[in-house]
Amino acid sequence: MTGLPLTAAPGLTRGTHLGYALGSIGTAAFGTVPGLLLLYYLTDVLGVGAGIAGLVVFAPKAWDVLLNPWVGARSDATDSRWGPRRPWMLAGGLALPPLFVLVFAGPGAPPWLAATWVAVTFLLAATAYGLFQVPYVAQPAEITLDPGERSTLVSWRVAALAVGVLLAGAGAPEVRDLAGGGRAGHLAMAGFVAVLLAVGMLGAVVGTRNARTLTRVASEGRLLHTVRVAARVRPFRLLLTGFVVQALGIGVMLAGVPYYAERVLGDGGAGTLLFLALVGPAIVVMPLWLRVGRRVGKRAGLLAAGAVFAVGAAGLALGGPGRTGLVLGLVVLVGVGYAGLQMFPLAMLPDVVGADEASSGRRRAGVFTGVWTAAETLGLAVGPAVLGGLLSLAGYRSSVGDDVVTQTGAADTTVLLSFSVLPALLVLASLPFIARYRLEPTP
Repeated sequence: MTGLPLTAAPGLTRGTHLGYALGSIGTAAFGTVPGLLLLYYLTDVLGVGAGIAGLVVFAPKAWDVLLNPWVGARSDATDSRWGPRRPWMLAGGLALPPLFVLVFAGPGAPPWLAATWVAVTFLLAATAYGLFQVPYVAQPAEITLDPGERSTLVSWRVAALAVGVLLAGAGAPEVRDLAGGGRAGHLAMAGFVAVLLAVGMLGAVVGTRNARTLTRVASEGRLLHTVRVAARVRPFRLLLTGFVVQALGIGVMLAGVPYYAERVLGDGGAGTLLFLALVGPAIVVMPLWLRVGRRVGKRAGLLAAGAVFAVGAAGLALGGPGRTGLVLGLVVLVGVGYAGLQMFPLAMLPDVVGADEASSGRRRAGVFTGVWTAAETLGLAVGPAVLGGLLSLAGYRSSVGDDVVTQTGAADTTVLLSFSVLPALLVLASLPFIARYRLEPTP
């Protein structure tokens, strides 16, 4: 049984653009801060071994591989006066802020107990995040039928994402340091991030209240079947594979920021500058990437963004004490590419979902976005786990509080390459998949 999409629909208002974009403040905060600070918090504040710490960060996010497609399928089948997505977004927006505070409110010793607390509370937080993220990402495919307007909507979202990453990525370490660092500083930081989460996620629930759901077709309902269907859609499979490999590279780089600032530049406070240089350009260049996409196509724009990112990231292997200026310039270049890597896939995903719906007559936006967000989250989570594993193999020595330890040369080299060459290679590896992407009708 299928319904008919509306053939004509009013354009989205500027208020809806802004309201939808607010959600990215929340997704940016949760997507950035754990990847940036949680591994370092475990190894250098709680004294958890680097390998175990990597697993603690990874395992709760891996749970999303099962959770997100389920949320997508259930939200596909939801029928409420608030639409199919907003009830789920509200549940996640209410639950995540207090859960995020709990992640950093646990015991400080012994290390095994501290690690267990973080793992359990982070699992609960990741669950709440999935309740919001999956239906949130599904909305653009349903509230507008115009691919150009989807690109505009997503460009607003990615601009807000850049603002959110800037506020969270640069603001969280500052709040932590102003509060004295250590466990108390991280708890204060968690309170700051919780405010960003609440404002962004609940703002999106309120801001999209007037957006009509323009396609009302039957949900597939059978989760495993629809996941297999999504995997068989070639444009989706290629786009997702490329995006996940890129997310893995970005995840490694984000987790490496505090280590690179401390071990390579010799200045722990430079981490904030690195984040400003990475995210700041995104706000400026987003309209330029949007223009590039309209002129040469989204696929070509994404390929160009990946090349820019890879060149800048590879150059960071030249970093060292006294070279902060050079490093910041290269990070700005990385940030230009990063903006495109964020915008283009998110603008291409609704196109794939819309093409599938037009050809199949089934409403599967939630399933597609459930699989997408699960894979994205897994990629970002694997990044810190990979870094933790590499540091463990290189003999990185964990510490508690303000204890000063001497690292091995292998550990310092691992930090350098994990922040530069490894992300560059991963992003380059994603480009062949993107090059083969073609949007075709689904059989």
